Amino acid sequence: MNYNLTLVIKNEVDEKARKELLDSITQKFGKLVKEDLWGVRDLAYPIKHQDKAFYANFEFEAEPKNISSLDKMVKLNEDILRYLLIKRD
Repeated sequence: MNYNLTLVIKNEVDEKARKELLDSITQKFGKLVKEDLWGVRDLAYPIKHQDKAFYANFEFEAEPKNISSLDKMVKLNEDILRYLLIKRD
């Protein structure tokens, strides 16, 4: 199955920690199709007292049974302000 994952990560996370976070997430993917790091952008409204955040977008293939563990991992990480995980046709 094909999936899209968009992450909004706190801007205060340094580059090394952000890279480790993104690497740990991409290890859960079956096959990474496309990685698009948008960089730091202004938020439309403050989220958890943050005005700016780092955006990352991934297209990947994975088994449906692995998606629940990925979703849980992303949901519990405090450095991720928002995320969107969708299944593509």
